[in-house]
Amino acid sequence: MKDATFLIPTAKLLQKVVDMIDKLHLDDKDIKGDLYEYLLSKLATAGTNGQFRTPRHIIKMMVEMMLSHATITKDFKIYDPACGTAGFLINSIEYIKEQRAEILDTLSSKEFEGLFYGNDFDISMARIASMNMMLHSIESAHISNTDALAKFDLKEENKYDLILANPPFKGSLDYEEVSKAVLDVAKTKKTELLFVSLILKALKTGGRTAIIVPDGVLFGSTTAHKELRKEIVSNQQLDAIISMPSGVFKPYAGVSTAIIIFTKTNGHKNDKVWFYDMQNDGFTLNDNRTPCDGSDIPYILERFKNLENEKNRTRTDKSFFVPISEIENNDYDLSINRYKEVVYETVTYDKPAKIIEDLETLNSKITTGLKELKELVNG
Repeated sequence: MKDATFLIPTAKLLQKVVDMIDKLHLDDKDIKGDLYEYLLSKLATAGTNGQFRTPRHIIKMMVEMMLSHATITKDFKIYDPACGTAGFLINSIEYIKEQRAEILDTLSSKEFEGLFYGNDFDISMARIASMNMMLHSIESAHISNTDALAKFDLKEENKYDLILANPPFKGSLDYEEVSKAVLDVAKTKKTELLFVSLILKALKTGGRTAIIVPDGVLFGSTTAHKELRKEIVSNQQLDAIISMPSGVFKPYAGVSTAIIIFTKTNGHKNDKVWFYDMQNDGFTLNDNRTPCDGSDIPYILERFKNLENEKNRTRTDKSFFVPISEIENNDYDLSINRYKEVVYETVTYDKPAKIIEDLETLNSKITTGLKELKELVNG
């Protein structure tokens, strides 16, 4: 509670708030958690440092993709270096409880709490995240309030089995403000690249990540962009690129984003990468973001869990494989538009003489109709 501000100004108002809360049925911790998540959904969290509240349906998709077949023991560690309100961690907790309940039989309460780690440089976000974790049965939440890029040290290297993150998209830091270990991967001032570098360092060998990045990370032409992509493509195991539509983060931002999924191997690269062109996330892509039909998310989950069935798809489909060698030959470009093939439908038009003839016939009918209408009016 350090530096916390108490915003209830009078004793009477405090008494009224306490009485109202006391009437709520909050014996079940799940209800408390749901209520807290609802309140968080009403927060306008479009920060000045590129912070945007990640849509919960996107978080759930990423969590299911990464945890559905993960081998989770007491030593497993899930981490979000820019956790915000702890959305990725909370959804991981709920997914394990609901879909991987057998794991709970092998872990004590303390061991289960030890699976989840988060960090945010914003003290308010770290505070909210800690409370969110407590309301979801994690009494001793491992949420820290540090500058992850500046304070990264040897204790954080090779520590985590799974990293789920949506780090800040915009921002620039001086080299002096960033840990040398992070800069060793790619020397850059851009926060979106620095966080990918941090994740590479923080993962254990064999650890996996799903991270949301702006599209510029996939095709940027600077030396740092290329070095980072080369590291992921040729020195790690790049598993998937999921391109998302630009409206996913509206109304806060219209930036196009993608999810990068890779495994840290330090020397072993994949032979091919799975791409998916998400065109609909189940909500309209305007500022209102109202629910709509046609979501790609169920197909993404189904196809990702059965990648062996994807090898015969063509590049005109929403999902397809691209050989690593082709990506390397394309300057490590990871944008889906570089590889997707668009089929254009052939449209045949009449010759100009025929169009003119049709127009003359139409005009003749209009003239006749107007003449008949005029006679009716005058008659």
